[in-house]
Amino acid sequence: MNTDSAKTRIAVAGAGYIGQAHMGVAQASATCTLSAIVDPAPAAAIAEKAGVPLYRTLDELLAKDRPDGIVLATPNQLHVEHARICLAAGVPTLLEKPVAPTVKEAQALVDEIERSGVKVLIGHHRAHSPIMARAKQVIDEGRLGKLVAVMGSAVFFKPDEYYASAPWRREPGGGPILLNMIHEVHNLRMLCGEIVAVQAFASHATRGFAVEDTVAVNLRFASGALGTFMLSDTAASPRSWEQTSQENKAYSTYPDEDCYVIAGTFGSLSVPTMRLKSYAAAGERSWWKPFEESIVPMQRDDPLARQMEHFGRVARGEAEPIVSARDGLQNLRITEAIARAATSGEIVETA
Repeated sequence: MNTDSAKTRIAVAGAGYIGQAHMGVAQASATCTLSAIVDPAPAAAIAEKAGVPLYRTLDELLAKDRPDGIVLATPNQLHVEHARICLAAGVPTLLEKPVAPTVKEAQALVDEIERSGVKVLIGHHRAHSPIMARAKQVIDEGRLGKLVAVMGSAVFFKPDEYYASAPWRREPGGGPILLNMIHEVHNLRMLCGEIVAVQAFASHATRGFAVEDTVAVNLRFASGALGTFMLSDTAASPRSWEQTSQENKAYSTYPDEDCYVIAGTFGSLSVPTMRLKSYAAAGERSWWKPFEESIVPMQRDDPLARQMEHFGRVARGEAEPIVSARDGLQNLRITEAIARAATSGEIVETA
């Protein structure tokens, strides 16, 4: 077993909820170790509990205790500034999504990242889910035939205190499109390929805030497949990734529910239950004919932990980021396009 001195030293900037989650998986890792915490706010108790030094700024960390890699879990509006510090220092970085607050800022940062040659992994942690990997394998093997359609949902209920504790969430930009849909966009791109156009209807009829609470989205993929997606943070339903995947123990889960159904010319796959219904390759296909039914075997594991192991390999030069900065840019571009389509009522091209 590796000793701490032999492990890849990872510093975490940002001691909030997601930052502490990164700290936990770094501490539990077989190949990485938490080396330091960076946060200007009082976080002495967190650093003391973790048994690592606390620095107020990235510059202070880099001057005194340069790590092998840095996780940037700082507020969105600081992502560009902090990423540039890491780029200038040449330190591999795990940058939490979104890449930047806007597509314009993200494009400029991605250009800088690609010029620098520094390895940057974007923190779309579901990309490391073994459920997603297995579903993608089924699709790539052609077991569904040519993709025709995807039906998805992220329908859940955020409690009133979620908005009361942070009033900015009641305003445009604080709703489920920009806070939640970006995760779904990456999943859909992984499973079904590039999204080239979007259309959307949004409503705030339930909560009555300035920001949307429910959105219906239409999607067109480069392959010609079409998709529909229902998004709501005010619907009492378990049909979201968190409440179906069983990957995050903070949420109640319902193993009989799915949040995606991907349909092709030979079959359909429900995710994450992995229920597969397909026609025999040599048989007749008809809605009067029964499907062959099966459950695709797969494993479950913590995607945040798997992401940390992958980041360690990236930091050691053993792997390329599986979610690149350009991937993060495209996820943000599509998410912004959905918000624009919901406001304008127009079809927005994203390719």
